[in-house]
Amino acid sequence: MKALKMLWFVLTAVVVVLASTTPLFAANPGDAGTSFLLSGSSIGAGVGAGIVMLGAGYGFSRIGSAALESMARQPEVANRVGTNMIVIAALLEGATFFALLVCLLITLLHSGV
Repeated sequence: MKALKMLWFVLTAVVVVLASTTPLFAANPGDAGTSFLLSGSSIGAGVGAGIVMLGAGYGFSRIGSAALESMARQPEVANRVGTNMIVIAALLEGATFFALLVCLLITLLHSGV
C-alpha cells in the first residue's frame, strides 16, 4: 500500500513537471531579453526549491518522531536526546537554507537582475 502511494506521488510530480514545460516551449527568445535556454532555469530552480522543502519537512518529521520515541522508551535520557535533536535539526536547517539560497541565486542570475 505504501509503494502504491509513493508511485502515485511520483506520477503526480512527473505530470506537474511535464505540464509546466508548456510555457517554456511557448516563450519567444526575443521577449524581454530572455532566451530559450535561460527561461527553463527559473522553472528548474522552483522545482528544486520545492524538492528541498519536501526533503526538509520529511527530515524534520523523522528527527521529531525518532526523538519522541526514544524519550518515551527511556525518559531518564530525555534531556540529552532533546539537546541532540535540536543540534541535528539546526544542521538540517542549515543545509536547507543553503539549498534554497542556491535556487534563489540561479533564479536571480538568469533573470538578469
